[in-house]
Amino acid sequence: MNGNNPYGGVPGVTDAGQRANADVPDLSPEQKESLRTSITTIATQTREFLPDEYVVGSTVSDDGNGPQAQVSVQPPVGHPVSAGFQPDGDDFDGDELDTHEEGEVARGLAASAALQVKQMLGDDVPPTAR
Repeated sequence: MNGNNPYGGVPGVTDAGQRANADVPDLSPEQKESLRTSITTIATQTREFLPDEYVVGSTVSDDGNGPQAQVSVQPPVGHPVSAGFQPDGDDFDGDELDTHEEGEVARGLAASAALQVKQMLGDDVPPTAR
């Protein structure tokens, strides 16, 4: 069974359940800063789309599996929504993150958070305008 698992481990080299060092992307400090800037931009744009009752947060971490970034939204009611990203060297143009999808991700998070509220409230809320 382990032969079908990319994390099955190579005997004497990589333990089962662990990634080989060659598989873990190693970003430069400039690339990590570009990732932080991109995630901050997504969080800021998401906040602009939503009322103050929604809590928006972001995090960038670097555990044993490489750098990971995530933006999360906690609506006033309903389940939180999030978008995560684990870049590798191919996602960068030099030292700059080369996705250019910040606005699209922010709109998607805001729409998903608003949908959570709508689903929790259902049709019981009378419309405030026509």
